[in-house]
Amino acid sequence: MSGKFDILIVGGGPAGISAALTALNRGKKVGVVSNPPSTSKLYLAEHVTNYPGLAGSGSRIMDEMYRQLKDSGAGLIEGRALTVMPMGKTVGVAVGNAFFEAAAVIVAAGISRRPICEGEAAFLGRGVSYCATCDGMLYKGKTVAVIGEGEEAENDMRFLRDIGCEVLSFSGKEKIEISGDMRADTLTVNGAEYKTDCIFILKETLSAESLVPGVETERGIIKVSRSGETNIKGVFAAGDCTGAPYQLAKAVGEGNVAALTACEYINGLEKEK
Repeated sequence: MSGKFDILIVGGGPAGISAALTALNRGKKVGVVSNPPSTSKLYLAEHVTNYPGLAGSGSRIMDEMYRQLKDSGAGLIEGRALTVMPMGKTVGVAVGNAFFEAAAVIVAAGISRRPICEGEAAFLGRGVSYCATCDGMLYKGKTVAVIGEGEEAENDMRFLRDIGCEVLSFSGKEKIEISGDMRADTLTVNGAEYKTDCIFILKETLSAESLVPGVETERGIIKVSRSGETNIKGVFAAGDCTGAPYQLAKAVGEGNVAALTACEYINGLEKEK
């Protein structure tokens, strides 16, 4: 595989796949840096009900999207991007020990969430969720717990109450353990046990500056224009890394828009030659 592309996309989730398909349809040479589709947060969704014309488990939808990406002719680069480096007229991306170069880069890497309590990783997708607006309807009228603070947690708790859930609220700063058999059904907080049907864990997003040094962020998310432009020339962003709402429809739409903007940017560079 050549180390040079027109557009290099960091992330093979919904935003990255949408961006890749759009750029390929515009005749660009596209590379996608991606881990296996099973690492996508969408993959763990029990059921997707809010994407027009497409429903089912997150794993089925993600597998179908990734199959389309593999059949598209995009260059697939398996691995984790370590850094995105502007290099004047091009942008470089380090992936492990390999290095790739492109006229433009679209960052669609999602957000990283580190486990904050024991049992979180083991029960993710089995009674533990990171998105109340994504999975809340599955627990309509049931008892759920929300772990987190701030405006996002308040909004999600309001949503859950509006659909009839009994909501237990806890701070992520407490000592928390999640347990159960096949599914998480017990939350232990500072020694006290609470029975729940689902546990929603809301966390602060992590800064993207470790991936893209110098990129402008706000509360750990990449600031972009409505066209997906960042403050760095030749670097665009889409999907969860640009902030809430963390929804499939938003990710796909932003990937499409960022790709169209990147294509226009590259066409402008070619005219300058």
